[in-house]
Amino acid sequence: MYQAHFGLQESPFSLTPNTGFYYGLPPHEEALQVLRVALSNGEGFIKVTGEVGTGKTLLLRKLMGELAASHQVAYLPNPYLEPDELRQALALELGITAEGGALAVTDAIHRRLVELKRDGRSAVVLLDEAQALPDATLEAIRLFGNLETESSKLLQVVLFGQPELDSRLQADHLRQLRQRITFSYRLRPLVRDETRAYLEYRLVTSGYHGPALFAPGAVRLLWRASRGIPRLINILAHKSLMVAYGRGEGQIRQQHVQAAIRDTEDAVLPMSRWWWAGWLLAAFASALLLRGAL
Repeated sequence: MYQAHFGLQESPFSLTPNTGFYYGLPPHEEALQVLRVALSNGEGFIKVTGEVGTGKTLLLRKLMGELAASHQVAYLPNPYLEPDELRQALALELGITAEGGALAVTDAIHRRLVELKRDGRSAVVLLDEAQALPDATLEAIRLFGNLETESSKLLQVVLFGQPELDSRLQADHLRQLRQRITFSYRLRPLVRDETRAYLEYRLVTSGYHGPALFAPGAVRLLWRASRGIPRLINILAHKSLMVAYGRGEGQIRQQHVQAAIRDTEDAVLPMSRWWWAGWLLAAFASALLLRGAL
């Protein structure tokens, strides 16, 4: 599409979580550091939350890549598993085929975890979209946290979810799980300078070599419209490139971003200072007229 026009080798703003585009922005690096410390300390339950589009799944995949050499990682991306389905999925991720009821599957998982620990490998389960897990499944996960030796946990659990997960965990019937979560991190949106660096990094990673492709005003507008949410930044940046390409232009300016904003439902078109000045002037004039009429 526009790759050749801008000298790109691939699309820089794909929505697929690709660790090749991982930049290491402060909120993501801080979250990774919390996860590394908690896992190295043998903590049983860890939680990472963030709004939709803040990069939770990319962070999960980055962590999974780091752990692959030293841990047995079980990745469970389906949040709608019932307890029995969770046990079967966990067994498969641990490399075992377990048959029978819940007790037999749990026993097989326990034996496998003991084998891994004996071989010097820790087991970590990563659950994505954890805010959607049924209560019974959350309770099953908590019970897996009871599997331990005299000195360490046999299974560590990392929950990735939207802020609704925090709200759900406040429920009284989930207090036992809530109290077991010893480390938590809340991903924040990007600030403007982080947004600019993020755009530049993804462009360079995609093969761009040249002057700043996004003009300062375009970056500022894109950041405000996206509210610093990486997924929205990607969508708006992609559409802005498409608009500029369609017009045969070589730099992204505010009018390109404005067109992208109008085409994106969750983006917010910021009101200009002149609009506010005009609105205040009109309100002041109306107040004077009303006062004169009285």
